[in-house]
Amino acid sequence: MIRSLAALAATPAPTDQVDPDLVTPGPWGFAVIVFIAIAVILLVWDMMRRIRRGRVRADINEQLEAEEQAAAAMRATEVDDESTDAAGDDRSS
Repeated sequence: MIRSLAALAATPAPTDQVDPDLVTPGPWGFAVIVFIAIAVILLVWDMMRRIRRGRVRADINEQLEAEEQAAAAMRATEVDDESTDAAGDDRSS
């Protein structure tokens, strides 16, 4: 087995000339490359659209949370104002 492997390794590469028309990609190769290019362009376009949509949603959520915090602060201020005696006389004691 080692001898046959050594014989294969020692065999010189063929020196025949290759016909350039047989090794070109041809129209099918061109069509595949165009298809892959269009697919990549569409995927990048969709990815950018999703990233933009995610950023807009994050901005909206951030704005809603800020509004909720402001409303909670206003409610807390109103509750504090109601529990304070405006006249200054403490009737509870």
